[in-house]
Amino acid sequence: MRVTQNMLSNQMLRNLSNNYDKLNKYMEQLHTGKKITRPSEDPVVAMKGMGYRSEVSKIEQYKNNVGEAQNWMDNSDEALDKMSKALERLYDLSVQGSTDSYSEKERINMAKEAEQLKEHLKDIANTKVGGKYIFNGIQTDQSPIEKENRNNDSVFIEVASGTKLQVNVLPEDILGEDNSGLFATVEDFIHALNDNERDNIEKSIGELQAQMDNVVNARADLGARMNRLDLIEDRLGHQEIVAKKMMSNNEDIDYEVVITQLITQESILRASLSAGSRTIQPTLLDFLR
Repeated sequence: MRVTQNMLSNQMLRNLSNNYDKLNKYMEQLHTGKKITRPSEDPVVAMKGMGYRSEVSKIEQYKNNVGEAQNWMDNSDEALDKMSKALERLYDLSVQGSTDSYSEKERINMAKEAEQLKEHLKDIANTKVGGKYIFNGIQTDQSPIEKENRNNDSVFIEVASGTKLQVNVLPEDILGEDNSGLFATVEDFIHALNDNERDNIEKSIGELQAQMDNVVNARADLGARMNRLDLIEDRLGHQEIVAKKMMSNNEDIDYEVVITQLITQESILRASLSAGSRTIQPTLLDFLR
């Protein structure tokens, strides 16, 4: 086949164009830090990148959910701590009031303190986080103080793939029923103090102890769930690190490699330009020289 000067020139121009494209590719990679800027450049890298980004996005959402669960649980734990301290004080008053060392007037003064502690317990039961009652199940817009408003459904938050964790403390676990519940027990104790009834005051000792046990048990259960949540948070953190590393390995360039490729490509381009200058058809003036 006859090779013409025009064929040589066209081939030279195609080679130069390819070399410029490669040079531009390496320069663009150095500028962006990414292997590709368009999916068409490498569909496999693009598809893997979408998968890794989706995984990272899910993990970040779960971490946000964990934060919400921690907020709910931390506030519940703090409230139960305050409730325990209030009940401990009521218990101490019941022990003191049951002895014959105190006069009727002193027991009335105890009743006044107990009344304030009862109101304090109501405030704790009405604890809100983000405008929501945390001790009334899924009816977070209603106070759990009134029995007819109470809801004993568990509140679950998805904190990992396929893992939903109960974040609330049920009102029945800390407030009990009307006749034997927390507020009824405290109210009976207050009446016993005001009426100077030592037998009923002594009876309140055991009843208040039972209420304290309820709160302790509820707090222990909550603490176990909080510990599990901490483990889930640690696992999510590890999963996020791995997913981001995989995403980086898939998409991010190795600067040392790309710089070496860029320098090599610049040398190739200079060689191509030098060879191309000899390929262009000599003029009559070149022969006369």
